[in-house]
Amino acid sequence: MIAPASPSGYRPSMGPRQKALIAIVDDDESVRCAVQGVLKSNGYESRSFSSAGEFLESGQQRVASCLITDVRMPGMSGLELQARLAEAGCKIPIVFLTAYGDPRMRSQAMKAGAIVFLGKPFDAKVLLDSVRSALKITSDGAG
Repeated sequence: MIAPASPSGYRPSMGPRQKALIAIVDDDESVRCAVQGVLKSNGYESRSFSSAGEFLESGQQRVASCLITDVRMPGMSGLELQARLAEAGCKIPIVFLTAYGDPRMRSQAMKAGAIVFLGKPFDAKVLLDSVRSALKITSDGAG
């Protein structure tokens, strides 16, 4: 079982000097590196994980302000990760990246609260806009 982020299920909002941490979960190392590069070049701090299980075991779901995840991965999928986080009351905003998206997957992710469902290869500007939207939700305390 995943421990809730806080009693309300939401991570504390960031203060003016606190940097947002963006978690990246993808089994493809080249995608993790590309996403981290885009984020770093735009001033964002990130941490990457090769699987959903590794992310959950790290405890970073309690401190990350945004999650960027693949859909299809060995072991737990991105959609299963989204469900596990929701069951634990962790309302982290999620940006999905996938090379294999279909309308059913997209619909499931969006109905469960995803910010956006992007295809691979991704457009860096669209990804950054999506991250900014997710961080706005986090800083507003909405969810």
